[in-house]
Amino acid sequence: MDRRKGRIKAASAVFLAAVMTAALWGAGGGSAWAASISGKTSGPGQPSVTGDGWDWESSRGQSQTAAPEDGQPVPLGSSPADGYESTPVGAHGALRVQGSHLVDAKGENYRLMGMSTHGLAWFPQYVNKEAFRTLRDDWNTNCVRLALYTDEYNGYCSGGNKEELKHLVDQGVSYATELGMYVIVDWHVLNDRDPNVHKDEALAFFGEMAEKWKDYDNVIYEICNEPNSGATWEGIKSYANQVIPVIRSHDSDAVVIVGTPTWSQDIHQALASPLEFDNVMYALHFYAGTHTDWLRDRCAECVEKGLPVFVSEFGMCDASGSGGNNFDQASKWMELMRRYDLSCCCWNLANKNETSSVIKPECPKTEGWWEEDLSESGRWIRDRFRGGLQ
Repeated sequence: MDRRKGRIKAASAVFLAAVMTAALWGAGGGSAWAASISGKTSGPGQPSVTGDGWDWESSRGQSQTAAPEDGQPVPLGSSPADGYESTPVGAHGALRVQGSHLVDAKGENYRLMGMSTHGLAWFPQYVNKEAFRTLRDDWNTNCVRLALYTDEYNGYCSGGNKEELKHLVDQGVSYATELGMYVIVDWHVLNDRDPNVHKDEALAFFGEMAEKWKDYDNVIYEICNEPNSGATWEGIKSYANQVIPVIRSHDSDAVVIVGTPTWSQDIHQALASPLEFDNVMYALHFYAGTHTDWLRDRCAECVEKGLPVFVSEFGMCDASGSGGNNFDQASKWMELMRRYDLSCCCWNLANKNETSSVIKPECPKTEGWWEEDLSESGRWIRDRFRGGLQ
């Protein structure tokens, strides 16, 4: 099917679904499951935390996008929305991989820049249309990454309600599509270490999701976030060689991001033995307080030798997700990504009490954030996004 025609069909379907969903949520239909969600996660490449879930009922009325009173800061994300053709997807269409670059429907290099959610099971409140609109209109981002943990507490494969989590992912895709943003569906391998641990669940999940979104121009699949602790590139390749055909059986030209060993740092192994598929990119993750010149040099070498690299997760702090920010090192990463036109997503859109969260822990707002609502990390990365990650 012509993906441009598919986009129109998909956008119409999403609009109708959004109207129905809004009616259900307005009647209080979402509070029961959302209030039941809580979780904690740990891992060498991620923070250790306990999430407290979200009370949808008590959060109503906290949105602050109305005109401010005199003396108050102007709320972020208050720019009026333009027509669909001026949105990122409307203007650039379906993306594909050409050489080491991501290019748009015109064949021109195009960078995706956006925020990653935290674990969807623990911070579902940030999956809402106005949050994504704030990121698009005020932060100048063009994509959002939906992090679906697989093996942590209440993860998709470890006790979480699969139907509710799939519904949350579907909502995120729908909101992004309505706003003309690109969206990355992230199978967030971490505690499970090797993506083959939950391969059967991954095959079923991506088969179902790809069939549902096959006509969408804006959906990208990230099939394993951070293989680690002994997971080998050969094992990851074996997994990818089974999952990618399932996606491609429904969506023949979807862009797929594949994680690499050692928390998606060993991209040189992918360079030495790449997958034999078109439209595949390889994940590189960095945290500026931990990953410095040595990983930037590796990244530059791989890109210069033709490897398509996507920085699908990064932070300005250390690899724990906490500790102090290192903005000097982060600025060097921004320069490298600008030089090579690397797409990237920053971790994380949440108000968790950790350095990498871009919203202050005490801020209850789920969209329309003011400067005072943002953490040090949030203020810094918002400024970079607004400047095109210069």
